[in-house]
Order: sequence, then structure tokens, then C-alpha cells
Amino acid sequence: MKTRLLIAVAVMAFATCALGASPTTLKLQRGGTTVPTTTPVGGAPLASLELDPAMAAGDADSGDGGDLGAPPVVNRSIAHGHAGSNSIGNAKRAKSSPELLGGFDGLNFHDQRYSNGGNQFSVEPPDQGLCAGNGFVMESVNDVLAIYGSAGNKLVGPVDLNTFYGYPAAINRSTGAYGPSITDPSCYYDASTQRWFQVVLTLDRIGTTSALAGTNHLDIAVSQTADPTGAWNIYHLPVQNNGTQGTPDHGCAGGFCLGDYPHIGADANAIFLTTNEFALFGPGFYGAQIYAISKQGLASGGTANVVLFNGGDPSIPAPAFTVWPAISSGGQYAGAHGGTEYLLSSDAVFYDSGTSNTIWLWSVSNTQAIDTMPSALALNVAPLTVQPYAVPSSLAHQKPGSTPLRDCFALPSCAPVYLGYPSIVYPAPRDLAVNDSRMQQVSYANGKLWGTLDTDVLLGDGSHGSGINYFVINPNSGGIFANGTLSLPDANLTYGAAAVTQSGRGVIAFTVVGPNDYPSAGYAGLDAKVGAGDVHIAAAGAGPWDGFTGIPYLGGGRPRWGDYGAAAADGNTIWLASEYIAHTCTLAQYLTPPLFQCGGTRGALGNWATRISAIGL
Repeated sequence: MKTRLLIAVAVMAFATCALGASPTTLKLQRGGTTVPTTTPVGGAPLASLELDPAMAAGDADSGDGGDLGAPPVVNRSIAHGHAGSNSIGNAKRAKSSPELLGGFDGLNFHDQRYSNGGNQFSVEPPDQGLCAGNGFVMESVNDVLAIYGSAGNKLVGPVDLNTFYGYPAAINRSTGAYGPSITDPSCYYDASTQRWFQVVLTLDRIGTTSALAGTNHLDIAVSQTADPTGAWNIYHLPVQNNGTQGTPDHGCAGGFCLGDYPHIGADANAIFLTTNEFALFGPGFYGAQIYAISKQGLASGGTANVVLFNGGDPSIPAPAFTVWPAISSGGQYAGAHGGTEYLLSSDAVFYDSGTSNTIWLWSVSNTQAIDTMPSALALNVAPLTVQPYAVPSSLAHQKPGSTPLRDCFALPSCAPVYLGYPSIVYPAPRDLAVNDSRMQQVSYANGKLWGTLDTDVLLGDGSHGSGINYFVINPNSGGIFANGTLSLPDANLTYGAAAVTQSGRGVIAFTVVGPNDYPSAGYAGLDAKVGAGDVHIAAAGAGPWDGFTGIPYLGGGRPRWGDYGAAAADGNTIWLASEYIAHTCTLAQYLTPPLFQCGGTRGALGNWATRISAIGL
């Protein structure tokens, strides 16, 4: 890890002046077009190669080698320690959900694994990307997308992301040829331009082999109209930052940087993408990267100016990790200082204690100059004092239930015969991992910034669990309108994502899981005056999580869940997307042909699903 980032948090006045870090300017050219087209679902139920070698080794959250040696190249964390100092929050379970307008099941593990004729890898976790507008709802996960009408009718999908971006299949199971490795999808509907923006991180291979070339890029798809089922333009933004393809050289160990964990935001003039920059072929974290891209350039299908701010620059007095840009609600933007985009980040992961009472407010101002003088954009950052929060310190227990993958591994007569792996016995059900305390989705609405992060909490029995810390901030003064912890005494809340209407009424989406709860889709209201409301269940889980991560033969490390949720405001309706478990089955049903699929509800190595819910405000 780069020691230059492990700086003490200085006591600062609320900053209004630009930092000394000079931005890098680039130009993006359109790279092609695409139309989302449903690909066939099928293929063999299990293959000898189920996991993408680029993603499968070690623990994808801790960055250590897990049981298989080398760490993976995506979804890394830099958390130093864990601590639990928060008391139980004051939320309670609601007896009814009057705001819930309806919902439907979205994409699931079966869609992911068997899309494109089964020429896909088994992937966990899904990583939720959701956006909504103009009568459409679009969901993208690792590594498929679907487009729905507002009534929940599927219009297109599943579409594997390799096909959507014009690449060969992730793995051609007839020839063994690899396509590029795609991960971390996000999307955003921009009301002002009436365009849809979708972004993924793509890692190039050496030819058609599994070996990574080192080059990696953010692929940005932009719809040509307000209809996401039509044609899209595609742009490729290189993020290896080693001096090639117009990138700056950040000196990442091994010669290539990695643009991990990309997320999207926007102001009136620019689309903002942020990444966590790690070394791809060596150790080290190099600071979050902030990319401002001309919105009009992208929306018109022409050339787009890009401005890159390096969060790892020594002049920046903030430990820059997961600097999340704000999405706009219904075309509301901050117009001060020539147009401003706000971003938030947290810093507890940088401390051995795993605790902090500081978050960081970032801003990029003068965005109106993006098309004429991009170097005139200015970056600012200032600390804000908030309620203490902490990196969650434990895994989440689950309510007992049927877990056929775990049960098969426990039987010498099952795993070696049906799965091709040695047997191993785990407690039933296995625990799953909650998030660290990195910032999650940020929204700008009604002149305020709204954000969440996961925090350690004390549960009713004295054990540690996960809750959600929320913030409502005045970005002009740094004042705090609302700040608190949403938690339950008997369950974990994790991967919160807040969206807010133009009038300032918000909802936080999350997963609820605990010894009395299968992983369920939950939500709570969020108000700038009273904070978070009661916890509602939008869709109760049907059984325990039963996935492959955490099993030594299949990736080692932590049993994954997440890595982020999503929510989107469309008028007075807020759409939520949460990971949950939609179906369950027995070991006997799991072993009934077609094998491992339980009637098309899961795959051999996983059973995650997603729930899309509409909340009226």
C-alpha cells in the first residue's frame, strides 16, 4: 500500500479554494454502436471452468490471497481494522408497507450464468446497477442487463454484457477462447439530455487466452435517444494510467494501474466516473480517480472532453477511497461556481481502529468549461464531522434453511460425483459477508447531498452486526441536516443505497439478513428533518444464501454479498434494486435434471437474485 496515502486527517476549516493538483485532459472518440438484444439462455449446467481466472483467486474484499494464493484484480479493499462502538439504532420493523407500490424479481444467478448460451462464468456477487426514467427501468448486474417497462414487463433481456459492448463471449465453451473480462456495472438516466448512460470496467486479455494484457478501460454506453431499447453509442476510456493511450503515469507497481469499482454521477455539464486505483500486477493502492466527461459530447455521439483528477496526488489532504459522485434527481443540479458536482467519501478503512467521525465532501467546480477550457475545472475537498461510524467487524448469520450446494459439498457421495470437487463440511447455513464502511450511493436533490455507508453496530444480544449510517448535508456550508444510524436489534442491514425525489423525500434500499431473516429486500424512508424511518420488507427472502465464494476450491476468502445496491428517483416514484434470495430448493431438487437449476431459479454454484421495488412518495 502506498504510504503517501496514509496521512493524518488534518483539522481544516471548510475549504472553498481549489487544490493544487493539476488535472489531466483527454479526448474520447466514439468507438462503435450497439443495440441491446436478448441472448439465448442455456448450455451445460456445469463446466470444468466455472470461474473467470481474473476474478476468482483469493478474497476479493480483503485483498489477501485467501486459500489460493494470488489475490484477484477487482473489488479490493484497504480496510485496516474493525471496531464496534455504535449503539443500537432506533429503527423498528414496520407492520405494513403503505408506500410500496409494487415490485418484481429482476436478474438472478441463473440469468447470469446461462445467458448467451451458457458462454458465461459463474459470478458472485452481482453488483447492482439500476436506473429509471421515461417509463423504463434498466437493471445491470455482473454480467447481464435487462430493460423493463414501469409495470415490470421485461422488454429486453437477459443480455450478457460482453455481447452488449460488442465483445466475444466471456468464455466460448466450444473453443475455450476468452473474451474481455467485464465487471462492476452502473447506470444512470439523465433527465436533461434524455440519455441513458451505462458503465463497466473491462480488462483486456492477451489474445483469446485467460492472461490479462494489463490494459483496462471504462466502457461507457450512451443511448442515442430516451428509449434504452434502441441504439447506443460506445466509448472506451483507458484507465491503466501508465503513460499509454494518452493516460498519465501514476507509477503503479507492475506497470499497469487498475480502475476498480467505477461509479457514475452527473451535474448539468458533465458525467462523472470515479474509480479506486490499485496496481493490477502488484501490491498497492494509489488513490481514487475522478473523471469528468462532457455530457453534451457523449449525448451527441461526438468527441467528448475528459478531465482527470488524481486523488492520490500528494497535495490532496484527504485519503481518497471510493469517492462516490452524486446523481441528480430529475435534472436538479448545483449551479454555483460555474456548475458544481459534489462527491462524498469516508476514511475509517484507513485506520487500524476501523473507526472515524469524518467524511469528506469533494466538489468539482466550473464544469461549464468542460467543452471549451477543460483545464479550468477545479477540485476541492473538505472534512465534515459526523456521528462515529466503524468498519463492520463480523459476518452475518442467516436463518437456517435448505442449502443444496453446501449440502452437496458436505457429502462424499455428492460433491466429487456431481460437482467434481472434494467434499468439505460447513455449518448450515454459512455466514455471509457484509460491506466495509466505504461510501455508497450519493444523491443531489432539493439542494442537499444524501448518502449512506455501512457501519458496525451492537445487536440486541451484545454481538456485532451491520447497520447503515446516513447523511443529509448542506454542500454549500458543510452543515448537517440529518445524520444517524439505521439498524435493527436482531438483523444486519447492509449495502444501503439512497435515492431522493426533487422535493427532498428519500428512500434507503438495503438487504436485511440475520438469524431470523433470510436475505431480504428492505427499505426505509429518509427525511432531512427526522432522519430515517422504520424498516420495511419489500420482499422477504425465501431461503438462505447458498453461493460458492468462501469455499476454498472455488475462490476462498470471504463468502461474498454485495458489492453495492442501487436506487433511482423517477418523478415521485423511487425504484429500488436489492440483492435477496427469491427461491429455495432441496438437495433432491438440486440433483433433479436439468441438474443444479431447481426449475431455472439458480445455478450450480449460486442462488443470488435481485428484487426491483417501486416506492411512491
